[in-house]
Amino acid sequence: MSSDATSRPDVDVAIVGGGLVGTALACALAPLGWAVAVIEARPVAAGEATSTNHDPRCFALAAASCRILEGLDAWPALAASAGPIRDIVVTEKGRPGRVHLDPAELGLDAFGQVVPAPALGRVLLDRARGLDGVVMHQGAVVTALQQADDRVTLAMDRGPAADGSGPAHLSASLVVAADGADSPVREMLGIGTRRKDYGQTAVVCHVTPAQHHRGRAFERMTADGPFAMLPLPNGRCGLVWCAPPGRAAELMEAPDEDFLAEAGGRSGGVLGTFSEAGARRAWPLSLVVPERDVDDRVVLVGNAAHTIHPAGAQGFNLGLRDVAALAEALSGHTAGSSSRPIDAGDPARLAAYASARAADRKATVAFTDGLVGLFSSAMPFAASARSGALLAHALLPPLRRRLVSAAMGYRPPVSRLALGEPLAPVREGAS
Repeated sequence: MSSDATSRPDVDVAIVGGGLVGTALACALAPLGWAVAVIEARPVAAGEATSTNHDPRCFALAAASCRILEGLDAWPALAASAGPIRDIVVTEKGRPGRVHLDPAELGLDAFGQVVPAPALGRVLLDRARGLDGVVMHQGAVVTALQQADDRVTLAMDRGPAADGSGPAHLSASLVVAADGADSPVREMLGIGTRRKDYGQTAVVCHVTPAQHHRGRAFERMTADGPFAMLPLPNGRCGLVWCAPPGRAAELMEAPDEDFLAEAGGRSGGVLGTFSEAGARRAWPLSLVVPERDVDDRVVLVGNAAHTIHPAGAQGFNLGLRDVAALAEALSGHTAGSSSRPIDAGDPARLAAYASARAADRKATVAFTDGLVGLFSSAMPFAASARSGALLAHALLPPLRRRLVSAAMGYRPPVSRLALGEPLAPVREGAS
């Protein structure tokens, strides 16, 4: 379908989803000279984070992710809320074998930083709101889309709470779906998915251990799912306790005293007893991988493009690498078509993006899915394989270094933002 060649789309890029990945992408694209609209279904007051206000999650940001956030000028405001990951210990409940990952082996002081979700959401949203070239459409739901040769037109429902302002339709040269694991945009496009229900639910909260964590992150693999403790800057830890749904429901209903005692036991007592349980929330865990991540002038990013298990803490890091790669594909470093005006949806740019992301996505999905499968299996050969894998990583430094380098976000091709290099704008005067 074609459109009126004399008119231009309303914006260059429309981002559907104003969560962490969507706002990070707006922060990356606006300084390059693109006109960006962010469409978020949830109404948000000024100074409030989109979907993270009462979110007890904390994100283990890999070194590459920290570099990307620095490139978005978001890190200075985040630094006070972040705590370094000085080393990592991985064990399996009830079995010998222990992997100790030390950043000194790579010449680093830390693997990355742990940041609470509310702080990350607030900083990214405030940064996006303050940029010229970004327009926020909050409280708006995309109900339909129509692709044409040079644009995508979105129909929006602003709901009964809206003040009546803002368009009912918005056209863009490129639409980016950052609208989550159950992406409505992906559904509208008819993009199929490969799905796997892990039969686990993640229970998340903050606790205070009797012993200071000293920047150490712990991951304990169990047959029911992993149990992770992430070091927060105030001496507290962020817990991610993966368990079968029935058991997770019991943990959500348990009194604080009982929950803390059980969590301390599940941790193996590495930091002593726990106290001061924060609010708990639970998320069912599944794998969702779409058949494709580019459909003409629509690109899927973040959980819309890959919803993975939290084992290894790769989910948001993978989404942030999507942001960095797409921003680079839409920067002055990637040539678009010379026969048309600058076009965010140019096939050459989107092909460059898809090519840049394929290997990292495939490897990260395979790693997390394989990790869960290996440690969830009760078969004797799997138990031997687990002990052997832990022993191999403990004894073979080259294997450890390869694992750590990939987990830190440096699997080739590495984006310019992840390397700390600035992106060239597409229009003069942009910065």
